[in-house]
Amino acid sequence: MAQETHFFQSEAAELLKMMIHSVYSNKEIFLRELISNASDALDKRRIEVLSSDEYGEYEARIRIERDKEKKTLTITDNGIGMTREEIVDYIGTIAKSGTKEFLSAVKRSAADKAEKTDKNSLSTQEMLIGQFGVGFYSTFMVSDKVELVSRRLGSAEAWKFESTGDGSYTLEETTLPECGTSVKLYLRAPGEGEKEEEKDYTDEWVLRDIVKKYSDFIGYPIVMNCTKWKDKKETFEDEVINSQKAIWYKAEGEVTEDEYREFYRHLSHDWQEPLTRIAINAEGSVNFRGLLFIPRQAPFDLFMNDRGGGISLYIKRVFIMNDCKDLIPEYLRFVKGVIDSEDLPLNISREILQEDQRVRVIRRSTLRKIFSSLRKMLESEREKYETFWTAFGRAFKEGVIRDRENAQTILELSLFRSTGGDGWTTLDNYKSRMKPEQEGIYYLLGRDVSTLKGSPKLEAFSDKGYEVLLLTDPVDEVLMTQTHDYGETKFLDAGSGSVQAETEEERKETSKKLEGFEAEFAPLKDKIMKSLGEALSDVRLSARMKSSPACLVSDENTMSLQMEQLMRAMGQNVPPGKRILELNPEHPVIRRLMELSRSGDGKVEDFASVLYDQALILDGAPIADPGRFAHRLADIMNLALEVDKK
Repeated sequence: MAQETHFFQSEAAELLKMMIHSVYSNKEIFLRELISNASDALDKRRIEVLSSDEYGEYEARIRIERDKEKKTLTITDNGIGMTREEIVDYIGTIAKSGTKEFLSAVKRSAADKAEKTDKNSLSTQEMLIGQFGVGFYSTFMVSDKVELVSRRLGSAEAWKFESTGDGSYTLEETTLPECGTSVKLYLRAPGEGEKEEEKDYTDEWVLRDIVKKYSDFIGYPIVMNCTKWKDKKETFEDEVINSQKAIWYKAEGEVTEDEYREFYRHLSHDWQEPLTRIAINAEGSVNFRGLLFIPRQAPFDLFMNDRGGGISLYIKRVFIMNDCKDLIPEYLRFVKGVIDSEDLPLNISREILQEDQRVRVIRRSTLRKIFSSLRKMLESEREKYETFWTAFGRAFKEGVIRDRENAQTILELSLFRSTGGDGWTTLDNYKSRMKPEQEGIYYLLGRDVSTLKGSPKLEAFSDKGYEVLLLTDPVDEVLMTQTHDYGETKFLDAGSGSVQAETEEERKETSKKLEGFEAEFAPLKDKIMKSLGEALSDVRLSARMKSSPACLVSDENTMSLQMEQLMRAMGQNVPPGKRILELNPEHPVIRRLMELSRSGDGKVEDFASVLYDQALILDGAPIADPGRFAHRLADIMNLALEVDKK
């Protein structure tokens, strides 16, 4: 038959130009698309063979052939192939999806052929991924000319399609020994002014790398003639260059621990064993599989702003993208793994995940599975869970702020240090130890646990036997600002001037007791406010302390010291807020200062300034003038030593 000339449909030349230059973000994608098309064709042949008795056995394969001298690259499969009409429909018409029509046809006939069809064939049909019919055109990004030869299963005719991507193509009858499709690319030379260096797509290792990246888990062998050295001579042998080990498709009992470790290393480049793995096999409105890992240690860049997630998206074992943030929230960015779903909507280049209900279903299901696995670890493997928390707790707690829907679940799975001991506690454990009269979950914010344990603010709480959470992570300040309760139990800041360890009756008694000191206290308050009024909003007597003379607290409308430090660390110019200096009227130092202030002693201001700086140090905050503090402290020591001499 004579050669026929055809023109592409759909505004061919202009649309084809757009496809080549605008749709794909990198050129190596073309090989992924051709291999994916070949895999689809093999799936279709498998389904048709299962549905009919007239076809014999065959060995499914995808083959890559390269010719460095002629600068050609050929991808061949022995899949279902195409008739002349199918080539015109599916190749000659841009964005017409052959797979989509094939899938519809199979579904319509599935009931009639049920007795001849393998029980797993329908799930295979659902996994066909060539939804848009445009992947073939990515070949023109790297080719001056493309030849496609195809022979349909059950037909003796073969047809050759040829195009230079200029808006037209030729079609002629030819021969092919068996059914399948062969796509031959005449690779173009790099053009002048190329912004990025062109890869040599006939180079063995370039092709290996692309297959490893995008198509390593394709379920069919990808064969290539590879270099081998024998007796110091270069020879060439066929080699399967993809692993075909999509272990997330296998039952856990079918995969060895070594295979899991090898896959984790391939995925994460982490040579330590993962802390735990999470297998997902979800069936319902959206079908997807996944295999997730939680590393043992946090990476150095866990809290860097531009850090992506750790989930790779696959569709029917074909790599789509790394760091798929749509499938997992940012506070779980440390989780590594794979999600593979045939149901997700992609744009026509398969590179950008489009947000819709199915994405949200996968995200919610994945979250539930991760939470469930963490809860099981917390309950039955506490030591391992504490290892997880030490590495990733700071990031995980971000979810309380970022994910209000799951905030209570995240709090339930969170661990905290407390005054109740040296170990970790959960909020549920804390609540089980609360005193009957206790008004809520008390917490104290600070720089580190040891500093907080020595805080004067805890003395009244310890005296009452109340446990206090010791919060030292930067995220804790924001977390407690935005989270008011756990279940029906309120969070109460032990460092706030409005929170006391006393009951209502005890507060009334304390108030009467403190009123008895007001006359003695008034001169001291005036002197302190006169000398430290720029730093303090108030000075008042308090029963908060039992053994310490003074402490600093914040009122409800003032940013805490910890929040100020956090904002400054983020580059914000935050002016220092004014605090409340609370004094213990029963401490000998405060009693003596009240006496000195009534007698007009000029050293009261110096003593009060030292008390204020000490309170800052106990809060983990820097003092304004360390030199002046040191001189005043030396004067006090000298004065004490002079008294001792007498």
